[in-house]
Amino acid sequence: MPTYEYVCNDCAEKFDIFQSMNDDHVEKCPKCTGTMKRLFSPGAGFIFKGSGFYHTDYKKKEKGSAETNLPKTENS
Repeated sequence: MPTYEYVCNDCAEKFDIFQSMNDDHVEKCPKCTGTMKRLFSPGAGFIFKGSGFYHTDYKKKEKGSAETNLPKTENS
């Protein structure tokens, strides 16, 4: 659900509200009961949730060098 920003046309009170896209627009200011206008805001592209996101979370594991993958011989 997106967050919408509203401003009152009468008292200039601003607030954000988290509501569904299907919900009706806020029409009356909770402070002075004046008319509200919904402001345009692009919003966030994505939201991180969880315990943390680090560059090491999905880091590829280093493959062993060719020398370490070779079988051992008596001379080496």
